[in-house]
Amino acid sequence: MELIKNIMVAVDFNDSIGELMQYADEMALKFKAKIWVLHVADPEPDFIGYEPGPQYIRDIKAEEYREEHRNLQEICKNFISKEVAADALLIQGSTVQTVIEEAKKLHIDLLVVGTHKHSFFHNLLNENISLELLKKAEIPMLTIPIQEE
Repeated sequence: MELIKNIMVAVDFNDSIGELMQYADEMALKFKAKIWVLHVADPEPDFIGYEPGPQYIRDIKAEEYREEHRNLQEICKNFISKEVAADALLIQGSTVQTVIEEAKKLHIDLLVVGTHKHSFFHNLLNENISLELLKKAEIPMLTIPIQEE
């Protein structure tokens, strides 16, 4: 087994962040690895192929992205041990494709994601990001079951 040097945690700002970060932190401490905390923001479908739109809308979206990035930085500060190197990434795009592309770029050795337990019909009608990542990712994954409340 190769050593784990880079761990990516894909987050979506729900209550499970603490659980995911605890697993990642323990692994990073054990292997002396770096943690990359990634959140993929939705692409702007209204602007694709068109002019960027009014300046005030661009300003609002830019502030939303800055706030999300600050939140990611706080997650790193609050949930990751001081002995562990960590970076927060906020990237806009298609979730599954963006996670896979960033994992390749950053030479990620382990991807940590949360999984929700849903009914067959819910999974049939809705995209399951964790399942799609399991199908497409070419690196080891640690999937953490998320308790629904």
